[in-house]
Amino acid sequence: MDATVVAIAGDGDDSVRRPLVSRTEEIHPYAEPPSPQRPPLDAAAAQPEQQRKPQRVASLDVFRGFTVAMMILVDDAGGAWPGINHAPWFGVTVADFVMPAFLFIIGVSAALVFKKMPNKTAASKKAMVRAIKLFILGVILQGGYIHGRHKLTYGVDLDQIRWLGVLQRIAIGYFLAAISEIWLVNNNLMDSPVSFVKKYFMEWIMAIMITVLYVALVFGLYVPNWEFKVKISNPALSTPISLVEMKTIHCGVRGSLGPPCNAVGSVDRVLLGENHLYKNPVYKRTKECSINSPDYGPLPPNAPDWCLAPFDPEGLLSTLMAAVTCFVGLHFGHVLIHYKNHSQRMLFWLLASTVLTIFAFLLLLLGMPFSKPLYTVSYMLLTAGVSGFLLLLLYYIVDVIHIKKPFILFQWMGMNALIVYILAACELFPTLIQGFYWRSPENNLVDITESLLQAFFHSKRWGTLAFVLLEIVFWCLAAGFLHMKGVYLKL
Repeated sequence: MDATVVAIAGDGDDSVRRPLVSRTEEIHPYAEPPSPQRPPLDAAAAQPEQQRKPQRVASLDVFRGFTVAMMILVDDAGGAWPGINHAPWFGVTVADFVMPAFLFIIGVSAALVFKKMPNKTAASKKAMVRAIKLFILGVILQGGYIHGRHKLTYGVDLDQIRWLGVLQRIAIGYFLAAISEIWLVNNNLMDSPVSFVKKYFMEWIMAIMITVLYVALVFGLYVPNWEFKVKISNPALSTPISLVEMKTIHCGVRGSLGPPCNAVGSVDRVLLGENHLYKNPVYKRTKECSINSPDYGPLPPNAPDWCLAPFDPEGLLSTLMAAVTCFVGLHFGHVLIHYKNHSQRMLFWLLASTVLTIFAFLLLLLGMPFSKPLYTVSYMLLTAGVSGFLLLLLYYIVDVIHIKKPFILFQWMGMNALIVYILAACELFPTLIQGFYWRSPENNLVDITESLLQAFFHSKRWGTLAFVLLEIVFWCLAAGFLHMKGVYLKL
C-alpha cells in the first residue's frame, strides 16, 4: 500500500518486510514457534520472495487509531472536562500526550517505509511531495478558512491566515525523519548491537544537534519588549464599533519560559507576524488570565495584558523540537526491523522508554518544566517515553498474544486515520451536517443529539462525554466500512 504521511494517513507500510541486508537478517513480524496450522518460519523463509506476502504489524494501526480517538475525545470533550484538556502552560494532562504520539508513530512507520531505497533521490522527492501536500492541507483546514462546528461560515482574510498547525507540524516532522532515514543511514550489515548503533549513529547526531539548537535559542535568545493589537468595543456608542488598541509587553530578558517573554513566541512574532498566530492560546486558561482556571473564563481583576496576546502552540521553534520525537520513533522502528523475536523487541523498547522517562524527570528536577506550548526537552522525553510504553503494551497484546478483537475498532480507524482526522477532528463532517437545519441553525442533528444526551444524563458534562464517545464509535465503524470496501485516503 502506498505510504503516505504515516501517522495520520495510516496507509504507510506497517508490514515488516525484508530489510536491505543479507537473507540471514530477514525479519519476520511474528517469531513464535510454528504451529501445525502455520508453516514453519524456516519454510516461509525458503519460499521465493514474490510468493511471500508481508504481514502488517497490527499494533501500529491500533496505536494510530487510538491516538486519533483520543484527539477527538480531548478536543470535543475537553471544554466540558477541563481536567483532560491541555495544561494551561506548565504540566501535562491526557491531551498533552496526543500530539507527541502522532509524531512518535510517524517515526516508527517512516523507518519501515524507507528501509529499502533503491533510489535515494526519488525517495527524497516522494517524501518532499507528501510533506508539502500535508502542509497545504493543514493550512486549508487549520489556517482559518474552515471556521468549524460552532461558526457555520467559511473564508479567511489572507492577512490573518494561520500558517502553522497540527498537520503542518506533522509534515515538518515527517520530512525531517524521512530525509534522515534516506540519507543518514549507512548500508552496513546489522549483526550486533554495536553495528546497530553505527548504522544509525548519524541520525542520533542529527537529533542531538536539533535539541542543542533548540536549547541554545530558548535560553540564549534575547526577547525584547513587544507590542500587539487588541480589538475593543465601545458599548457607550449607539452603534458599537471595534477599535484597535496597542498593548506593550515588557520583557528584555533571556531564558524565560513563561507565557509573555519566551523565545518560542518571539521567533514566531518576528518570522511569521502577529496576525498569523493562533488567536486563542492555551495560556488564556491560566490563573492569571481566567477566573475559571483551568477552564476558559472572564479575565480576573488586574489581569496582565499578555492574556490577550496571540501565541501559536505549533510555532516554528517548538516544531523544531517536536521533530525530535519522530527520531525517537525511528529508533523504535529500527528495533522492529532488525530484531527477530518479540522478546528482543520488547526488551529494547522497554529500556528505551524507561531511559527517556527517567531523563525527563531528571530535567524536571533540574528546572526544565514540562510544557507542550514550548515543547521543552523534558516534555519531549516524557511524552516519547510514554508513547514507547504504549506501543510496547499494544504490541504485546495485539501482536504477541494475539488479542485483537477488543481493539478492532481502533485498528480500523488507524488504517484510515487521515480521513477520520479531516472529517471528525477538523469538524468538516459535523459542520456539513449542521448546514441542514429546521427553521433555526440550532435545530440541527448534531446539536439536537448532544442536547438530548445532556438531558438524558441530567448533566451537561456527562451528556457531552456520551456524545463524544458515540462520535468516536461512529467514526470507528465508518473507518471499518471503508476498510471492508478497500477505500483509503492517500496523499
